Amino acid sequence: MSSAVAPAPWARPTAVQRVLQGFLALALPVLWLALAVRLVATPAFLWFEYHRPGFPADRWGMGTDERMAFGSYGLDYIMNLAPPSYLGGLVSPEGGMAFTPAEVSHMTDVQHVMQWGLLLAGVIAVLSAAAALHLHRRVPGTASAAWFAGSWLTVGLLVLAAVAGALGWESFFAGFHSLFFSSGTWTFSVTDTLIRLYPTQFWIDAAVTVAVLSLLGAFATMLLAARRARSLRSRT
Repeated sequence: MSSAVAPAPWARPTAVQRVLQGFLALALPVLWLALAVRLVATPAFLWFEYHRPGFPADRWGMGTDERMAFGSYGLDYIMNLAPPSYLGGLVSPEGGMAFTPAEVSHMTDVQHVMQWGLLLAGVIAVLSAAAALHLHRRVPGTASAAWFAGSWLTVGLLVLAAVAGALGWESFFAGFHSLFFSSGTWTFSVTDTLIRLYPTQFWIDAAVTVAVLSLLGAFATMLLAARRARSLRSRT
């Protein structure tokens, strides 16, 4: 199948164009994962989780509507440039602070990671488009070959992540957080609002959804790349 996406016979990429191919292949997993994360970080996914059968209820009595309200505040906070007071000023149904200072601090860290991560993905997307356009004009078929390779790279990385998560979710979750957050800043009591709003099952479902969306994107890219290669061969 890999031969289906080989460059056209006349194409002889230069060293720089080979580098651009490598960049496209490496960028593809980042772009699909970033898009999948952005799609999951939406009110629609939050609503689905809180309303789907089997999602764990809050053992301290927080209802679905309350969860949706406070969960939406948390989601809005990490996806926008709101100040800490956006969360710190919320009042719980019991009359106290909805989020402790430690929780607000962690959500601020998450906000920074999300904002910078999506910005980086946007820059990579623009650079990928420029690289693909250059390759398309100068060496037809090489961009498709790079994306085909990037699709398999995406699948491989997701398989490794799935195996790691299946073998030990807690270790996988902790390892992931340690990449972005300082030790001790992202662990909370089961009575804290963040854990009540976003329990373990929420994160498992989110990870599975991100993986499935990324896989769909990777397979769609494979099909389009193969179709492009067949089109080029038919012209020779």
